[in-house]
Amino acid sequence: MYIGDSARVLKNKLKHFGVKVSGPVALKRKNFRFDTNRSPHVDKKSREQFEQRASKRLIVLYGLTPAVMQMLGDSSLFPPPPSGVETYLKIKKVKFKKEK
Repeated sequence: MYIGDSARVLKNKLKHFGVKVSGPVALKRKNFRFDTNRSPHVDKKSREQFEQRASKRLIVLYGLTPAVMQMLGDSSLFPPPPSGVETYLKIKKVKFKKEK
């Protein structure tokens, strides 16, 4: 399961709780490249190249309640990521919907 699939699964789960969801919007991917020497002392021209990629998705949620916020903190709501993939949840600003 890739990042786009995980974002769609999360979006569908949040819709069941009555949260209005906007997104997922793909943000720019960051590539980190670095070289290392293959040998510690000799052969400066012999190097290995490594690359690490960081992909991000933006999902905006409207109509949050404290109960939904509690569920967002629960890791069982998210699908398990594939091996070698880490997922993070960042909450920027919260305005709760007034309950009647």
